[in-house]
Amino acid sequence: MPNPRISLIIPIYNEEALIEPLLERSIHVLNNITDDFEIIAVDDGSTDNSLRTLRESHDKDNRMKVLVLSRNFGHQAAYTAGLNYAKGDYIAMMDGDLQDPPELLKDMYDRLITTNCDIVSAKRTHRQEKFTRRMLAKSFHFVFARLSTMQRLVDVGNFSLFNRKALSAMLSFHEKHRYLPGLRSLIGFNHEYVEYSRQDRPTGRSRMTVRMLFRLAFDAFFSFSDLPIKACLWTGLLGVVLFLCATLYIIISKIAGFAPLGWSSTLLSIYFLASVQLLFLGIIGEYIARIYRETQNRPIFIVQEYID
Repeated sequence: MPNPRISLIIPIYNEEALIEPLLERSIHVLNNITDDFEIIAVDDGSTDNSLRTLRESHDKDNRMKVLVLSRNFGHQAAYTAGLNYAKGDYIAMMDGDLQDPPELLKDMYDRLITTNCDIVSAKRTHRQEKFTRRMLAKSFHFVFARLSTMQRLVDVGNFSLFNRKALSAMLSFHEKHRYLPGLRSLIGFNHEYVEYSRQDRPTGRSRMTVRMLFRLAFDAFFSFSDLPIKACLWTGLLGVVLFLCATLYIIISKIAGFAPLGWSSTLLSIYFLASVQLLFLGIIGEYIARIYRETQNRPIFIVQEYID
């Protein structure tokens, strides 16, 4: 394809200070790849001057598109909105905080073309973020890779480039709780990687709070693994075995003429089993709540305006 069209999707939430350098660097690298591209900035209910800055950028360059959501629907929903509006032969996903370097898009495109693969994901070899966020990210990827058996997702996030065939496959999923790196892996196809060092934010604080990170992690765990609900079954079976052993011990002790000493062990056992039951009720309730939200069939996002 001599002059392919590339769509770059960037979700924006209160990134007023970073928008200009973000777009400047993105346009520069895309100009080195193709003459035909579009940047779809998805304003996810920003409360600062991000939307006004995006409008001004569109007035300067009509290759800059602005998709305005009616409120804040969340990071993954904003990406999904952009994917639905993308018109390119190749589609890129990149966060709007400049922790993902736009310059890497050229290497990802070259890898996609030379290897004839369908998806190229950026894999993080190093993180220059704060210690707490680094540990949370490493812990999530370590646990998720083992719970979901998706080893290809280790140290891989949203930053990626893929062809139209992969996009169509991703859009065929209509679930409400979305983890797009997981969906990108689930569809299969030929997958390649480009390694890079993830930078810290050049300015300001991350819009992804710890609470949001945990919510995204739960979406990933519950969407791509049934291990939490299986753990309830396994632990329940273990409890039955322990109960049978304890019963056998009591019967033998009665016959032998000695009884279990005290009530503390009994009370501790009751408290422990009650805590386990409450935990499992919470896990089951989480699955039921997610099933309920899916049956409601509410839209993942609502578009207020599309500035083309």
